[in-house]
Amino acid sequence: MTSDVRKQRIAERLTAAFPELVALSDDLHAHPELGWEEHRSSAAVAAALRAHGFAVEHPYLGFDTALCARVEPSGPTRFTVGFLAEYDALPGLGHACGHNLISAMAVGAAIALAAVADETGIAVEVIGTPAEEGGGGKIVLLERGAFANLDLALMAHPAPVDVAEARPFAVTHWHVQYDGRAAHAAAYPERGVNANDALLIAQVALGLLRQQLPAGVRVHGVQTRGGEAPNAIPERTEARWYVRAETTEQLIDLEARVRACFAAGALATGAELTITPESERYAEMRTDEETLDRYRANLRALGRSFDVDPAAATMNRASTDMGNVSQIVPAIHPYIGVGGDASNHQPAFAAACVGELAERALRDGATALAWTALDTAIARTAQGMPIRPA
Repeated sequence: MTSDVRKQRIAERLTAAFPELVALSDDLHAHPELGWEEHRSSAAVAAALRAHGFAVEHPYLGFDTALCARVEPSGPTRFTVGFLAEYDALPGLGHACGHNLISAMAVGAAIALAAVADETGIAVEVIGTPAEEGGGGKIVLLERGAFANLDLALMAHPAPVDVAEARPFAVTHWHVQYDGRAAHAAAYPERGVNANDALLIAQVALGLLRQQLPAGVRVHGVQTRGGEAPNAIPERTEARWYVRAETTEQLIDLEARVRACFAAGALATGAELTITPESERYAEMRTDEETLDRYRANLRALGRSFDVDPAAATMNRASTDMGNVSQIVPAIHPYIGVGGDASNHQPAFAAACVGELAERALRDGATALAWTALDTAIARTAQGMPIRPA
């Protein structure tokens, strides 16, 4: 059977399942859950796959909101493809990063590719990965062996426009805390140690540091606690800060300079500084270029174009824990456009992740992922592969 015939069968299977995929995406969108709390969402993804004959582990590897679903070919397994699903939402913004579509595309691609599993020897997995938005769910799953069986890992992420290559920053996520000493701000100011001043000094130092930072790095954060009353010297200040760089190596060097700015706040005020990582570092992406070329060709065959406004195409710089997976397993992480003027992490982008254009992105993304997985599996098994990164 030719590849074109198999691709037609994949498209037909996807068309048959498409109403279920739209319903899944809409359901996740209507019930957003934060990282590590995606109980309803992960259950919905697991149920959708179970209904199509996948053997599902949920919970998975000790995590209540992780899952692994698998379909085996009837004969020997020659190649294992994994589609990665994300389903965590953003605080206060819901699915303004479109993870409802990521899950539905992963489910759809897996269901569709399973239509040709027996004749190709492809085993198909969906791995549900919690807490991408800062929690590093894929990293802890990676440490527990979740991706060890995969010869190829794929996912597609919503964005304003189509962009094939992910070029995410490596990133560190920190919780920053200063502990000082409370006192009445008017009657006994000399008895206080102002934790809020410590963070203010650190932010001034960071602002000045930016003048000497290499082009392309990012340092940004928010204060989450600054004090309780204007007449009480704040005894505790808390913040969340991200440090981003082109590579993990550059990131580690940058971290030391940023830590020195936070230390300056403690030194100047006498407050005690505590910096706690919120996850392991997210790594830069190691893209499987041959697979990405196949994805480009398949998406173009569906009538989409990568000829887009560069100003709208920068979502591919967003950090992701898929970068860590890509260091171990050949992987791609393209972006699929949902149209409109909004960009990720804006309220209007959440609205763009349901409706007609979002449904087209869901269909095209799932189809292109399944076709691409088929192309790579056939090519590499014919060459006696797979070959993983060194």
